[in-house]
Amino acid sequence: MQHGKYRFVVGFLSVPLGLYALFVVWPFVQSIYYSFTDWTGLSPEFEMVGLDNYSRMLDDEIFWKSLQHSVVFALLVPLVTLGLALFFAFMINVGGRKRKGGPVVTGVRGSGFYKIVYFFPQVLSIAIVALLFQFAYNPDSGAVNSLLRGIGLGSLQPLWLGDPNLALWCVMAVLVWSTVGFFVVLFSAGMASIPAELYEAALLDGASRFTTFFKVTLPLLWDTVQSGWVYMGILALGAESFAVVQIMTTGPGGPDYSTTVMVLYVYQKAFRDGQAAYATTIGVALLVVTLAFAALVMKLGRRERLEY
Repeated sequence: MQHGKYRFVVGFLSVPLGLYALFVVWPFVQSIYYSFTDWTGLSPEFEMVGLDNYSRMLDDEIFWKSLQHSVVFALLVPLVTLGLALFFAFMINVGGRKRKGGPVVTGVRGSGFYKIVYFFPQVLSIAIVALLFQFAYNPDSGAVNSLLRGIGLGSLQPLWLGDPNLALWCVMAVLVWSTVGFFVVLFSAGMASIPAELYEAALLDGASRFTTFFKVTLPLLWDTVQSGWVYMGILALGAESFAVVQIMTTGPGGPDYSTTVMVLYVYQKAFRDGQAAYATTIGVALLVVTLAFAALVMKLGRRERLEY
């Protein structure tokens, strides 16, 4: 049974590892290399400039603004998204009252319908979601200000995306709305696999729903929550934040760079300003931030694995 085992394993791993190195690792290596050049992205010729791009990046005020906004995205969007998703999933699966002749542990009435409602935004492209909310935030004819006028709050007519103090929060709210449904379904699947006897024992011992959540559900679901935290943080630092900011905001990234995030700044420098080398330098910084975020979440979230 052991004969030729290693050749068999290497034969299966060589192709996927080769593809991974070619399409994932090699582009990272190229980006790091180009960050030490003056490449424009179009010219076939370029020269090595050493650490000039990194020195320029450290003196770039817009870069620091974009870094600050990306860090806010990475910290707050996963926190709010996963918090809401855990609450909704718990109510759908465990939060209902005991019905006559039914099981002790059950979800709220209409839980199947709520799952569909929460998951609905996942059916839509993030570009479509961003366009819909761009219209909704319109200060003159948008649904949000129209609702405020309809309930007698016509004096409150914020510019929303036109206000530097509100624009970033408006964009983050859209990102939360569009992703929370995915995690509701994910956490619901995890909660459905937890034996009902554990909940029944906790309730019979007099534990409240609040206590049951923090003492039973969350510890047994922690691995899923931790993975979701890393995944959501990467989305907030990457493609999802780029899409909503690029489509919804003026500039994009405005007003006054109040919504510029790192991934958008990379795109602007590479394709708008023709500064591909400087863009890859910012991309390297984004890579470091993403890896640091993932490492921090895995470090802080490490705990003894619970089995049932």
